[in-house]
Amino acid sequence: MSIGPIAFDASLWDEPTTGIGLYTRCLASSLEGFGVTLERFGARVSGEHPRGQMGRTGYALAHLPRDLRASQARLFHALGNFNLPLTRVPGKAYVVTVHDLLPLTMRETVSTAFRWQFRLWLSRSLRVADRVICVSAHTEDELLARFPEATGRTLVVHNGVDHVDAERLDLTGEAFVRALALPKDFVLYAGSLDVRKNVSLVLDALERLRAQGKKASLVLAGQSWFGSGPVETRVGRMRAEGFDIRPLGYQSAPVFYELMRRAAVFVFPSLGEGFGLPPLEAMRLGTATIVSNAGALPEVCGDAAPAVRPDDAEGLAEVIDQLLRSPEERRSWAEKGRRRAEQFTWKRAAERTLEAYESALAQVGG
Repeated sequence: MSIGPIAFDASLWDEPTTGIGLYTRCLASSLEGFGVTLERFGARVSGEHPRGQMGRTGYALAHLPRDLRASQARLFHALGNFNLPLTRVPGKAYVVTVHDLLPLTMRETVSTAFRWQFRLWLSRSLRVADRVICVSAHTEDELLARFPEATGRTLVVHNGVDHVDAERLDLTGEAFVRALALPKDFVLYAGSLDVRKNVSLVLDALERLRAQGKKASLVLAGQSWFGSGPVETRVGRMRAEGFDIRPLGYQSAPVFYELMRRAAVFVFPSLGEGFGLPPLEAMRLGTATIVSNAGALPEVCGDAAPAVRPDDAEGLAEVIDQLLRSPEERRSWAEKGRRRAEQFTWKRAAERTLEAYESALAQVGG
């Protein structure tokens, strides 16, 4: 089937990189690699239909339906969990990607206003969507448990991870990383510092290691997020007590991934993930990775990363210590991680997404 141009949700195209923004750009590039023409809607300044100074929500509700009516594209793909127009545009198929249901399953990790927006808009989007892409079977299961009306219209399409291969430091980046004077064998957490990511468990593990007379250096690379205040306060207190914790804040992609390459161990004990891209990135880059057994992490990481319960600080401390003391074991886990990560490519994600497009177009007679 010839699918023609695709109306593509670009609402996060020009924004600071988030997981959905990364998904947007990587999927777009891979779809274009298959010869698909994308018509970008809703970026601030990029693409064929920029929204300008209008907010993302206002554009999607008020202007997107008008712009879609004027477009030759027969299908619109919304990429941000719920942001389909509230009504059907005649002759257009709708696809939406759902990354997670965490605003509903972990209510404390988002604001009340966003939780209500998420619930109401997702519910409406599922009513008008012809196909729903879920980034993991875990997300699909949670979606169908709460919205059984979507049964028969979902498709699991895993994210790719091979985007990390292209991210290399330039001379300025190399100088910056050298200036950090990172310790030889450090533990890395890379990602936002919100409650859901469970960075507090890593801090608990450090305290247990110190109580046993053992040391570990921790590097934190990631931006503040909703609910990150207590973690940041605790990091400051622990640093004052002599713990070697180095909070670096948000870093560009080349620096972010270079930190992953240089870490002895990457830790990601999240309380819940719709997919869990950071540990898969670390695995792709050849770093031994520790995860929790929550959310989609077992599905994504398989048996290629040791897993602990998200409340097991003793267990996490034990695994960190074991890996720091054994370069051979780190290399073994790193090799397992590389092999696992090879299964997740953006080319494969694009192929599966095209299947969803064809199915959606057939549904509306395209």
